[in-house]
Amino acid sequence: MVRHKCSYNKRIKINYMNKVWQLKIVTVLILTSFELLAQDTCYWHTKPKLTFSGFTDVFYIYDLNQPQGDYRQPFLFNHNRHNEFNLNLGLLKLRLENPKYRTNLALQTGTYANDNYADEPGLLKNIFEANIGVSLNKNNNLWLDAGILPSHIGFESAISMDNLTLTRSLSAENSPYFLTGAKLSYNPSKKWEIAGLIVNGWQRIKRFEGNSLQSFGTQVNFSPTNKITLNWSTFIGTDDPDTTRRMRYFNNLYGQFQITEKLILIAGTDIGTQQESKGSSVYDFWFSPTVIGQFRINKTWKAAIRAEYYQDETAVLIGVYNAVSGTMNGFGTSGLSLNIDYSPAQNIICRVEGRWLNSRDKVFETKTTPTTNNFIIGTSIAIKFSEIITKSQR
Repeated sequence: MVRHKCSYNKRIKINYMNKVWQLKIVTVLILTSFELLAQDTCYWHTKPKLTFSGFTDVFYIYDLNQPQGDYRQPFLFNHNRHNEFNLNLGLLKLRLENPKYRTNLALQTGTYANDNYADEPGLLKNIFEANIGVSLNKNNNLWLDAGILPSHIGFESAISMDNLTLTRSLSAENSPYFLTGAKLSYNPSKKWEIAGLIVNGWQRIKRFEGNSLQSFGTQVNFSPTNKITLNWSTFIGTDDPDTTRRMRYFNNLYGQFQITEKLILIAGTDIGTQQESKGSSVYDFWFSPTVIGQFRINKTWKAAIRAEYYQDETAVLIGVYNAVSGTMNGFGTSGLSLNIDYSPAQNIICRVEGRWLNSRDKVFETKTTPTTNNFIIGTSIAIKFSEIITKSQR
């Protein structure tokens, strides 16, 4: 094959421009921080508040399909064991807060850490969060945070007590829970938060081997009242090495609504596209709508219901292995779940959930042959604690 000089030069120019833009963004972030030197220094000498906190989530899941092993589904990363008691997430965290700076360090263990951080080397698997932030203006509404950060994508956290349901939606399980890089966030008012990120890739601490391109993200969060939150988050980048680079463009949109004092509704969707191959003008597409409603029965009891769907026709993120052809087929699955919560105190919760998934393909393992349906019953006891070690003093 003859390589045309003009196309070769064009690729060199594009790669050069990408590196120039990366350098410009990093330079702007560094130079912006120089404004710190001109600020009032009294707050920098304020004694920071130190908080020690923790979280433990112990669970038991029974899968009525009775898969042969204890590991249930390759596309799930929370509460993903069958017929055994286990620790989904154990977490210890230190948080230091000053009006002008902040830092978080959280260490983790459990099946979530083993499954979701499987590609990270060594002890990096045990880092849930590790970041430092500094204020960049006198109003303290412009911040630069860098390190291993919670993801700006989605409405569900790895901490189950922060979610309306015990298990996570398919969309949450297959989008980033964490990102590593730098985040510039701005709050022009109490109603708005705007952020831009430069990160190592799609849910990665260590950048993918052979990939020289940083990825980017944005977030716009609007809360017109204390009962409504609207959010739009994006990701632009790649999860491939340079030799096979396919660009990925991802959007997450959701709204959270306090309908009444007892009823909360969340509706959201993920929409993503990725190049079919490097340099291609053809894009693969996936999407995942989710609706969750929670009703507070009384002070100690709550119930929640979730309806969801995940379609990934070309197996960008979720694929089904076809043993006959030796290829990956696309994924199309709908789900329905019902959740009952008992919370005798604010820091402890006991949950029971029934979840049914139905796929167009036989993706769910059984004792014999795969099937199109899956039903599980799950239980969990989770507890949080938080203790202020030192209070902030000026």
